[in-house]
Amino acid sequence: MSLRRRRAAAILRLMVVFSVLAGVVLTALGPATVTGLLPYFTIQSNLAVGALAGYAALQAWRDRPDPPPALRGAVTLYITITGVVYHLVLANPASPFAMVQPDRSGGEALGNQLLHTVVPLLAVADWVLFDQRGRLRLRYAAWWLAFPLGYLGFALLRGLVVHRYPYPFLDAAELGYAGVAISAVFFAIAFWLLGLLYIGIDHTLTTRTPALSPAPPPAPPPSPTPPGDHEVSVTGNGVS
Repeated sequence: MSLRRRRAAAILRLMVVFSVLAGVVLTALGPATVTGLLPYFTIQSNLAVGALAGYAALQAWRDRPDPPPALRGAVTLYITITGVVYHLVLANPASPFAMVQPDRSGGEALGNQLLHTVVPLLAVADWVLFDQRGRLRLRYAAWWLAFPLGYLGFALLRGLVVHRYPYPFLDAAELGYAGVAISAVFFAIAFWLLGLLYIGIDHTLTTRTPALSPAPPPAPPPSPTPPGDHEVSVTGNGVS
């Protein structure tokens, strides 16, 4: 990566870190505390992408290798899930799982948009512009489901203790465990397809990036004519 690209990557990744920190702090200014925010997938995915972006920014600045593409792909998928689920499911009045959006103060509203909109867009831009291409495999889309499935188990176990669930589609008290299972299967398939989409984009960008062919070696200098050898040419009917 050239010096200009390394600096651009470091700046973009620092923007991700700043947006995550600002989003969490501003959101915590509302009724929820930082510890009260931690059980949400939004916060966990933002903290993950912020930590990875900070490390990747340092690596780019030092001209050292980026984190493994499989890890960057996973974290990018999780923060994309945060943005997509918020805008299409939770904040969409047409969704059966739409949440009533509270009246937020200016700072809290800004924090909400940072975590659900700005950070996902910046993280995806970083992945598209600066990630290593051609390293993702189709099987990764299934492996990347490990964290969402682990979060599902965490949310259900926590719900048994505190009798609260972070999202309507995980509310076993309202939907029953059968209803939560149906929601989980639907979201798992959607997230798997989204992971396959990222892998397909990675392969597409790989094929569109021409490989740099090495420069041809310089031609060897002409060998000197040995002494005593003379150029023979035919002129007319004679030989000179």
